[in-house]
Amino acid sequence: MRITYVFDLGGVLIKLNVQRCFQAFEKLMGEENMRVILGMDSRGEGIKAVSIASKQLMANFERGMISPETFLSQVQQYCHLGTTTDEIVEAWMSMLDELPAERLQFVDSLRTKGHPVYLLSNGNDLHFDFINRKYGLESHFDGFFLSQKMHMAKPEPQIFEAVQKELGNPENVIFIDDLQANRLAAEQTVHWQTFESIDALRVNISNK
Repeated sequence: MRITYVFDLGGVLIKLNVQRCFQAFEKLMGEENMRVILGMDSRGEGIKAVSIASKQLMANFERGMISPETFLSQVQQYCHLGTTTDEIVEAWMSMLDELPAERLQFVDSLRTKGHPVYLLSNGNDLHFDFINRKYGLESHFDGFFLSQKMHMAKPEPQIFEAVQKELGNPENVIFIDDLQANRLAAEQTVHWQTFESIDALRVNISNK
């Protein structure tokens, strides 16, 4: 049976280190400004839009409504005097950890068996372009569905409907995403089967 696989990127394929990113931005702007503009808190558990400013900035950047240059400029306004955009980029990139080779090998194994494989990611051009250059994602996937290019984001129903249509309305789609809200939206909107991790998917496949 031909199955179309749709993978999330951050948290599923590439590991994230939000605590390291938090520490980097704390040095550049202090904790209060991190809450205001980036939605980061002292626990460093994730980027959460906790203020009107951070909600608007992160949503616009994630949906490609503002350029990386505009994003960096707006963040710079909340940084200590003299902070450069290069320093902001370095702090922003510190969120990205490794992409284990065995995860891409698993993706490749699915394609070898004749299954189409795609990415569906809420992200931004700074992160994605860096990851793509480093790991050559084009050689591992049949296509990308990126929030910053589609101008919509998970878990909005529209993004799943758009992807399903673009894929040609396949009957069998498996979606791997670490966030429950995204999995539920995919299940309810387009009736995809979902898994929270590659390990969970591996177990399911091995049990068949």
